[in-house]
Amino acid sequence: MSERPRAIVHLDLDAFYAAVEVLEKPELAGKPLVIGGRPEHRGVVSTASYEARKFGVHSAMPMARALRLCPGAIVLPPRIGDYRRYSRQVMAILREHTPLVEQMSIDEAYLDLTEQVDSWDGAVQTAAQIQTRVEADVGLSASLGVATNKLVAKVASDRDKPGGLTVVRSGEEAAFLAPLPVRVLWGVGPVTARKLAEVGVTTVGELARLPEASLRERFGQHGSSMARQARGIDRRPVVTEHQVKSISQETTFSRDLADATALRRQLWRLSQGLARRLERAELAAGTVVLKLRYADFTTMTRQTRLAVPTDDERVIYRAALALLRREWQRGRPVRLLGVAGRHLCPPVGQLPLL
Repeated sequence: MSERPRAIVHLDLDAFYAAVEVLEKPELAGKPLVIGGRPEHRGVVSTASYEARKFGVHSAMPMARALRLCPGAIVLPPRIGDYRRYSRQVMAILREHTPLVEQMSIDEAYLDLTEQVDSWDGAVQTAAQIQTRVEADVGLSASLGVATNKLVAKVASDRDKPGGLTVVRSGEEAAFLAPLPVRVLWGVGPVTARKLAEVGVTTVGELARLPEASLRERFGQHGSSMARQARGIDRRPVVTEHQVKSISQETTFSRDLADATALRRQLWRLSQGLARRLERAELAAGTVVLKLRYADFTTMTRQTRLAVPTDDERVIYRAALALLRREWQRGRPVRLLGVAGRHLCPPVGQLPLL
């Protein structure tokens, strides 16, 4: 192993879905684009162009709200097949530079260049070359972060969007993170951030000054993890393959459903869809999960473990229906219904691949 610091790069394609739409239809350039479901179907925003973001539009926002904020927005449905085609072109460029590529999503990946370059500065030069190649060969803008670990590289890639290249050298990690809000750290969601704020901690630097023992006492093992992250320490490797942990099907209704028969009908359709996806993936689910979102956006998930893992739509439906009957508050309008399979494994009777 090299004794020099690790050289980790995080690449994030800028407003990816919207950028692909502009590539395919240049007349859309410079216009506020919002990609997602139609507002009349209770759709949500998948992504928005930077022109639309200036109005406050962001991903996961209800489309109806996005259009209130940006009445002139052009709404387009997602074209996942086309986006995947562009994504594959980008990932192919990354793999030309190192076999250690960890694709996190359709528009995001980590690279470990430590053993591919002669010096740490060589990794910075390679990152710049990748950025240029992605724009020249594929036509897409990418923001990159270069650091000694995954945590800092990811935060760095978000520092100067779009089209930025932010470098955090060895020894600078804690100082780089210090002024940023604690939410930039992995595992620090709204609840944890609120608990930290109660003790006067809102930035990573303030978190780093707390004794690890007191964080561990308040947050358990997560407290120790936060203490390490706040100091810019992250030893996780770049992993080239990820095991699928869950497969799901869900739908947002055009009108809230409060009728038991209609909900059962939708649950059967979702169970059939989940079974088809499991079958195509040659997987079986050991656990069935029900997701309910009510009209007021209150969301709950419940799960049940199966005696035998399955990809059978009838077994999935029976398990999900039992959860629905137990958990749904009869008559309360439902906005979204979903079914998922977890604890995935090869179907019973199928030998695992060696």
